[in-house]
Amino acid sequence: MTRRIVRTITQLAAAAVFTGLVIFFLDRNFQLLPNAVHEYMPQHHHGLVITDITLTKCSTLNVFSSCKLDSDVWHRVEKDLYLGQSWTASAYIHVRRKKEVELTPEDRVVVDVTVGRLDPTSSKGQADERWESRNAGLWVLRSSKPHASDSKTAVIAVDVLFGDDAVEARDGWQLQGTPLLLDAGAEVPAAHITVRRGSQVETTKPQPRIRDNGRFKIMQLADIHLSTGVGHCRDAVPDEYEGGPCMADPRTLDFVSKLLDDEKPDLVVLSGDQVNGDTAPDAQSAIFKYAQLLIKHKVPYVSIFGNHDDEGTLPRPSQMAIIEQLPYSLSVAGPDDIDGVGNYYIEVLARGSSTHSALTVYLLDSHSYSPDERQWKGYDWIKKNQIDWFRQTATGLKKKHKDYTHIHMDIAFIHIPLPEYRDKSSYHKGYWREGVTAPNYNSGFHDALVEQGVMMVSCGHDHANEYCMLSMDEEKKKPQLWMCYGGGAGFGGYGGYGDYVRRVRFFDVDANQARITTYKRLEYGDTKSRIDEQIIVDGGKPMLPHEGV
Repeated sequence: MTRRIVRTITQLAAAAVFTGLVIFFLDRNFQLLPNAVHEYMPQHHHGLVITDITLTKCSTLNVFSSCKLDSDVWHRVEKDLYLGQSWTASAYIHVRRKKEVELTPEDRVVVDVTVGRLDPTSSKGQADERWESRNAGLWVLRSSKPHASDSKTAVIAVDVLFGDDAVEARDGWQLQGTPLLLDAGAEVPAAHITVRRGSQVETTKPQPRIRDNGRFKIMQLADIHLSTGVGHCRDAVPDEYEGGPCMADPRTLDFVSKLLDDEKPDLVVLSGDQVNGDTAPDAQSAIFKYAQLLIKHKVPYVSIFGNHDDEGTLPRPSQMAIIEQLPYSLSVAGPDDIDGVGNYYIEVLARGSSTHSALTVYLLDSHSYSPDERQWKGYDWIKKNQIDWFRQTATGLKKKHKDYTHIHMDIAFIHIPLPEYRDKSSYHKGYWREGVTAPNYNSGFHDALVEQGVMMVSCGHDHANEYCMLSMDEEKKKPQLWMCYGGGAGFGGYGGYGDYVRRVRFFDVDANQARITTYKRLEYGDTKSRIDEQIIVDGGKPMLPHEGV
């Protein structure tokens, strides 16, 4: 109950940023927390237009400086342009906004924003237009005629993204290419203004469906560990990339992009640790990098969280609120009354125009670190109410799935491996390079998966483990469940363990045969071949190893 209340307070705090409410942040005992960081959730208020933009800078060395303006007039974008990495300085963007129906003849609407040292009036503007200068090289163009508000040109929202590699993933938003002129230093990622124009655009949310040939390919991206900015490579093989130093995020995204082109997956599953929390002070900028790439390739995707995603300033609910609104994202926060954020499922429909599900993909939040370190050290576990939700959901869906004339299949994805992944006596294919950092408390999710007929579960978390292992019913000598690792794909997370080469796992579903084949692709070396290819499900049942590839 306490966790639900805390999550509700977090969500209320996020919403309050946009309504001017004063929020007091509480700890788990509901005591007031000092110097609490504002939670950030960008959103657009329907019917509002921006009438002015400004930038404030303040310094701890100057008691007369302030980064606060009259909250009745100005809305502050709650992102410190120095990302909290300066001991002495902070800076914030502020916008003045108004309902379009309440504009007066004296109001002027912002129609463009740019950044630079020189007045853009002569090069960008018309003869009767005048750009207005603000701090840090920010220039604002407001309508020359009073009360001019064209929904196609008026700026209706303003945000900030960070890093030389910053990209915009939202429909209707445009990133200003030149960063703000701040004296932030090389260690602080560059701050970019991004603006939104025009009316609400319906976000693309494709319905996954088996292809006409009966196939459906899933690409699992495990532990890509993106940062704010280009990041730093860890344990890269080789150390250099294309003749230059290895930069983690560009190299990771280049690898993913090549596989998207080669493999053309029908769905991407991001299985946690998309964001490398301690190097991503702005998680939104990191999220947009992978999202923009998937949107560009027009691939629907789903995501769950790992233990590192929310180690920065943006908690799970806020991140999921951003992800849910992005094009091609099928991610869902899930029920509020169970533990975690991101407990949900998606249905992959049968081919043609069928409305029946051929494949159900379950996704559950495996949380982060143990809530009871004294008794159970290490990592957290999937909670009883999550397992109850899964059982009830799976049982209820079975009634609908009976209408499908072929064999329906169920699979699942989590981030932290189950305790059963530690069983070295079980058959496994692929490398077992490091200790399995599963929770030490077994909550019984493995048994629930078997009970409900799930054929395969895949996780991430342990980057250098990339095997699939078969869980057996020893009494009946019958295969129960395949348990796979995705294998770490990102250069911002550790590799090590004997020159580990980054890789990505695929699941090729053949709905005609109710068969699932899995394999991996490497980032370096033998980059064209499928590694450790094997059939793990056939005829809708987990396969014994010798019966597969």
